[in-house]
Amino acid sequence: MIYRSKAPLRLGLAGGGTDVSPYSDMFGGAILNATISLYARAAIEPIAENKVIFESADRKEQLECEAVFPLTCDGKLDILKGVINRVAKDYGIPSGFKLTTFVDAPAGSGLGTSSTLVVAVLGAFAEWLKLPLGEYDMAHLAYCIEREDLQQAGGKQDQYAATFGGVNFMEFYGDKVIVNPLRIKDKYLDELENNLVLYYTSTSRLSSSIISEQQKNVTEKKEASIEAMHHLKEQAVMMKEALLKGTIDKIGEILDYGFQHKKNMAKGISNSQLDEIYEAAKRAGASGGKISGAGGGGFMTFYCPGNTRYAVVDALNAFGGQVKRYHFTHQGVNTWTI
Repeated sequence: MIYRSKAPLRLGLAGGGTDVSPYSDMFGGAILNATISLYARAAIEPIAENKVIFESADRKEQLECEAVFPLTCDGKLDILKGVINRVAKDYGIPSGFKLTTFVDAPAGSGLGTSSTLVVAVLGAFAEWLKLPLGEYDMAHLAYCIEREDLQQAGGKQDQYAATFGGVNFMEFYGDKVIVNPLRIKDKYLDELENNLVLYYTSTSRLSSSIISEQQKNVTEKKEASIEAMHHLKEQAVMMKEALLKGTIDKIGEILDYGFQHKKNMAKGISNSQLDEIYEAAKRAGASGGKISGAGGGGFMTFYCPGNTRYAVVDALNAFGGQVKRYHFTHQGVNTWTI
């Protein structure tokens, strides 16, 4: 038997960073994101030997160790070990197994790859062990594994996006998370998909260092950083209204509004290369855009009104990155057995 799972990556459209403590604890956060047709995938095959065999197919990494829990986190595939250790602790694992994983986007690219991979692996375990995990339960458990067990800096949105799927307006109040699925007309979502260009800069970054500085700025009550996050929370509400009302061409301006404020949250969110790409896209016809995730590299998205996407794509290609095709998806983590 093979127990499979896939969970969708996400585009953060507005409010990014306001889901990170301590800002969300002190002021409440708001995020608008949408899942896309790029996935983290996991497969579990039980085996007779008392071993855990890892195969990270996208990273070309393999590892084998005794099935004695907790596994030692030593810098090698720790995110997978973290999931296994929590499942073994909370539910028990009955035998040895092989875990194969694959993610459709590089780590550190700003589409929530790490958190989505945690959700996918949890989904495979839930399918194998018949774990009683609802959507909120799975997302919260994934968050606890990353932020508490593995002590990795970051927010809360990615785990909930991967679990719920679709276009969601999310609210964060301390430990409380509220996911509000948005009922957007198909023609509005089709227009957004047509006009929103996803561009991989062919660089990646360690998001934890940017997020750690962002957290420090809030703790130290740095006014410019906190004010920037207030504006990004407003941006999430603006984005929700534009999508629901169908004023899609306002989205470029809303993205630009957020991009200008996000750069004030912490150092390293943008740099001269990313600013040059951004300005080139705007000269070619984009009305706004953003850096995905914490910033510093990875994917960028640009809103291209009318038929300007073709000129924008041409301008972006000059920088040596890659425009990535995608579709919006409605389903979150999905599991099955073969």
